[in-house]
Amino acid sequence: MSLERKDEHDHDGWMQERDLTPVESIYLTVLIWVDKRLRIVDYLELLEDLYYKVNLQMPKSHTEQYNLDNKFWYWYPLYALGSFSTIAYVVASITGALLGFYYAPAAAAANGDPTIAYNSILFIMGDLNLGFFLRSLHRWSAQIMTAAVFLHMLRVYFTGAYKEPRELNWILGIVLISLTMVFGYTGYLLPWSQLSFWAGQIGVEMSLSVPLVGEYVAQLLFGGYTLTQATLQRMYILHVFFLPFIVTLLIAVHIGIVWMQGIAEPH
Repeated sequence: MSLERKDEHDHDGWMQERDLTPVESIYLTVLIWVDKRLRIVDYLELLEDLYYKVNLQMPKSHTEQYNLDNKFWYWYPLYALGSFSTIAYVVASITGALLGFYYAPAAAAANGDPTIAYNSILFIMGDLNLGFFLRSLHRWSAQIMTAAVFLHMLRVYFTGAYKEPRELNWILGIVLISLTMVFGYTGYLLPWSQLSFWAGQIGVEMSLSVPLVGEYVAQLLFGGYTLTQATLQRMYILHVFFLPFIVTLLIAVHIGIVWMQGIAEPH
């Protein structure tokens, strides 16, 4: 008897041995039929195994083990800040992609009228169905991500989780929080409002203050010494195309290293 016929015979015999209701019989028959074609049970077992592996990675009752019940930095929920910031990043990415359907990165304006970019923001906030909610969700998830990343690094520092053998991941975390700041700055300029304009002008002045290479930095990042369409275009490309790919790749590497090393117990 072939293996497939044997499995089918075992399933039929098992169903006959049990006193099943018609609903249970139909459910099991459909489940077996689908499982033969899509191997659902195998993938459910893989997910179960993954769940237990993730669970093993979390620090278990370390506050009792190290008698740290009254130490704020060893409070268990602080060990979830990394995951929390990742979830906020995913939400910001999805909402940002949806906003991209309606945003126009154009600074053209005449006779003191609002720019095209700013008008697109007004359209999203005022005329688009759920646009106000969508932009607010994008903005707040970005701010929550920034706060969570900052608090996450504080937790890592005060618990000594940056020490050997986790120095590489600590450096990677510093790069990630720096890119998070750049994310926030480029996104802040995209509405091209008065606040955005003068924040951009401050960025130009800061670039020009860099010794030796300041002028080249200003030309590269802002397209010149004053804010123009080239500035908005650069900020848009950085925010929508360049940074998401780099940050997503680094987050994947960061989480992969944590997966291999496990979450550090407090020193």
